[in-house]
Amino acid sequence: MGGTRPFRLVVNKASQLPEISGVYLITDQEDKLFDRVCQALRGGASVLQYRAKDKEYGVRVAEGGELKRLCASFGTTFIINDDLQLAKELDADGVHLGQDDGDIASARELLGPAKVIGKSTHNLDEALRAEQDGADYIGFGAMYPTGSKVISYLPGVDGLKSIREKIKIPIVAIGGITTGNACRVIDAGADALAVISSVLSNPRPDVVVAELTLFFNRICPFPRGAVLSIAGSDSGGGAGVQADIKTITLLGSYAASVLTALTAQNTRGVSSIHGLPPSFVCDQLDAVLADIPIDVIKTGMLHTPAIISALAERLGEQKVIIPMVIDPVMVAKGGAALLERDAVQVFCYQLLPLAYLLTPNVPEAERLLGKSIKNESEMEQAAVDLHKLGAANVLVKGGHMSGRLSTDILFDGTRCHHFSSERIFSSNTHGTGCSYASAIATQLAQGMPLLMAVERSKLFISSAIHAARSLGKGHSPVNHYMAARELLQLS
Repeated sequence: MGGTRPFRLVVNKASQLPEISGVYLITDQEDKLFDRVCQALRGGASVLQYRAKDKEYGVRVAEGGELKRLCASFGTTFIINDDLQLAKELDADGVHLGQDDGDIASARELLGPAKVIGKSTHNLDEALRAEQDGADYIGFGAMYPTGSKVISYLPGVDGLKSIREKIKIPIVAIGGITTGNACRVIDAGADALAVISSVLSNPRPDVVVAELTLFFNRICPFPRGAVLSIAGSDSGGGAGVQADIKTITLLGSYAASVLTALTAQNTRGVSSIHGLPPSFVCDQLDAVLADIPIDVIKTGMLHTPAIISALAERLGEQKVIIPMVIDPVMVAKGGAALLERDAVQVFCYQLLPLAYLLTPNVPEAERLLGKSIKNESEMEQAAVDLHKLGAANVLVKGGHMSGRLSTDILFDGTRCHHFSSERIFSSNTHGTGCSYASAIATQLAQGMPLLMAVERSKLFISSAIHAARSLGKGHSPVNHYMAARELLQLS
């Protein structure tokens, strides 16, 4: 994990200049550009740089104008690559200049003080010169080899790290950046990540941008990131919203909540359930999202088709998506049904496609797919099948299987990853699923890549079961406190 980045004072020449940070998307020359860019902006891209050198000027004016209007609807900064005339005609938010594509003074004179001007640089001397000449930010790279252009300079992550404290304006790292290496670039000091094909060539540009955006939380102070739990209340405190809040808080993030149902339960089981009106569930959701910047949403017990449908509609209307960890809670540890029978179809068609990560255990996966799962091979196929229903990533949990090892299988859209631990034979497992999913959501909100988030959360929940102490006369809750202590000691 990266530490808190040293404070730097960035002084803009015009107070209204937009901030250059986060995901800096550069356009490609492929088909359906508008649709793909729209998806990327839904994921949270903060800057769009329009680059289309090989197109006729009239085409650039029309296409650039359309993209500018799209950016305006998302509040995204719109930058033109190299072309001062086009930037002036479109009244873009700014222009980005290559080393050999014009000087900053001329750009400032033409565009005025209220526009952003960036400059490509490859070493400390070029970076300092750009800063002294009045650039508002610099592009720096390449970080890694890339297929989008011939690389003449490759300062890499070490080069970025070496100039970071000498440059006071924002640095946009560029070149070969993907979700696999972005964390190293951010830890080295990048204020923004310039990306092209890793986003626009992906079937889900929105998901990739959302992942990259979350990575920047890794340099924030604690509590790091905010997680919203949408779930039922457990009066016994071992599962539901109570378990979620304990997990999120103990692992170092801010926890907010939306209640879907009230349960009267203890370690022996659920004696009654009072579902809340869908309108009130949405009122809670609206209140939180209108005020608190939520990084990840985790859902648990949703109870009724009406609540699922209302939530899916409301969350689907969000202009910029919030990654969701969806735990399809169906049955309580004591055997009580927590999801109405006719809610499964509504869940699969309306909410499941919104999932960044779906986390069913084997019985839940069987119910969602309508087929039995008897071994790890069938768990893998179940994860693939659930991905086909729309979930971006699927984690099928193997706690209900037999054998010495308890293995969970994550399908990320490309391949399956296995996470195994020694199976712990214990009845003190109340809240396991809620706490596991909340731990993953918390790690994601703190800027951790998905594979590492699952790996660390697997360690957390295994420790929580192992350290559980008997409480009550039924299935005792897991030990959140000791598990969090152990996990944080590993950081």
